[in-house]
Amino acid sequence: MIKPTVRRKQRRSGYPRNLPIISLPERSQSARDRALHVLAAMRHDSNLSLTHAAKLQGVKRETVKKYFPSALKQANGKFRTTKSDRYTATLYVPDAHGDSVAVKTRSSKEREQLGQYLRDLGRYLRGKRDALAPWHGKRIAGVELVTAGRAIVAIEPALSDFSLYRTFNGGAN
Repeated sequence: MIKPTVRRKQRRSGYPRNLPIISLPERSQSARDRALHVLAAMRHDSNLSLTHAAKLQGVKRETVKKYFPSALKQANGKFRTTKSDRYTATLYVPDAHGDSVAVKTRSSKEREQLGQYLRDLGRYLRGKRDALAPWHGKRIAGVELVTAGRAIVAIEPALSDFSLYRTFNGGAN
């Protein structure tokens, strides 16, 4: 008796649907972080192509397509980013004691807001005293942001050890 063969549907892209971030090796996590930066750069500059943005971040365009397929749309033969995405990423912000707190963001909007907060925190530390005014009493991804002037002055020595670049460069100092 001959058994019929069962054919399985294969995905065209060959990439798995869900990639658990924790199970990725450190090198792959770093590539995923750089691919996130590609999306951010493309959202910031609409004229930036996927290939050029990927090259600037030191990652292949295939890597961006691998980790973030639904954040890219093809129009007129060019890849463009969607307005927002729902991918998770862990960013770090200082708490009231100057320690870095991991914030698990769940969207590009939350990542953008944390970046703006860190930018304004840097402006506050450089002397612009009203830079943190829009952030008073705000929470992002469930974490309350430090905006009190006295608290920031008290933790300022710890903030010098806190690398804002670690937020964007996957832990590199």
